[in-house]
Amino acid sequence: MPPEHEALVILTRQQFPLLAEASCEVQAIVKGGSDRHFYRLVWQGGAHPPMVLMVYTMARRDNPKFVPATHRLAALGVNVPKIYAFDSDRLFVWLEDLGSTDLHSKAAEPWSERAPLYQAALREVAKIHAVRESDLSARDKAELEPPFDEALYEWEQKYFLDHFVRGHLGRDFRTERFAAAHDALKHLRQQLARQPRCLVHRDFQSQNIMLREGGTTWFVDYQGLRLGMAEYDLASLLLDPYVTLTDSERDDLLHFYAAYRGVSLFELRESFHLCAAQRLMQALGAYGNLSRNQGKPHFKQHIPAAVANLTAVCKTSPLLRELMPLFD
Repeated sequence: MPPEHEALVILTRQQFPLLAEASCEVQAIVKGGSDRHFYRLVWQGGAHPPMVLMVYTMARRDNPKFVPATHRLAALGVNVPKIYAFDSDRLFVWLEDLGSTDLHSKAAEPWSERAPLYQAALREVAKIHAVRESDLSARDKAELEPPFDEALYEWEQKYFLDHFVRGHLGRDFRTERFAAAHDALKHLRQQLARQPRCLVHRDFQSQNIMLREGGTTWFVDYQGLRLGMAEYDLASLLLDPYVTLTDSERDDLLHFYAAYRGVSLFELRESFHLCAAQRLMQALGAYGNLSRNQGKPHFKQHIPAAVANLTAVCKTSPLLRELMPLFD
């Protein structure tokens, strides 16, 4: 066992004295673009169910929000991993192991098998979206990440311009050629900022939805929990560049969510397209940044799918069509 893994087992035994004599297998979990590290601890002889050790840093402001977000979501009845222990000094969290099967791993399965899983995920996230801004106290809001407002939407747009338009495509977006696109970006963020807000996952994509027995869906990577628009989460899942959904499949899921929540499908679809443009620009900014600046070139492979999705979304309205010269 590598010395690093031995040290993790020693610290875990200190946290759980009953495991002092139990042998343990440590498996590093490599997934996503996070700066956190995850390890699966498998205890021999059934001394304890497998657990996941999350080791984080303070480099990202949302990392320490994971534990309070877990408690908040669990209180809402949302399927999230149980916290076995938390060491706030070492920045260690020992979690229930949800397994290794996520919604992304089912991408090649027929839609007849995938559709119920997507519907289960939408029913589960609806528990989060049911929490309106007016339901939260000032103390509640202080525990969350800063809400989506015009400034945050503008930050996401600038992230896209800096890391994708200029960084990846090599285009100088400050020229007069893109004046109409900048006006469209401003109108988009202002329009989104005027909408009512609810609690949102913030990174609701297929790799953050775990599947367990009975077809139940469980959420991870929700430390970005904040106030925003439910349609932003829907766009994250239904236009996920990691997975291909047909227009018909996507529309069926929008129908399902609207009926389940009892909301207007027409209004949902209109807001969905605006949020989708915003979310996909954020994703492209992330792919550009991760692949060019953070030593994770594999994220570059998702750019064509994200661009194709963004192109399709931008064709749905005159406002969004003005954004296309930035990336087409």
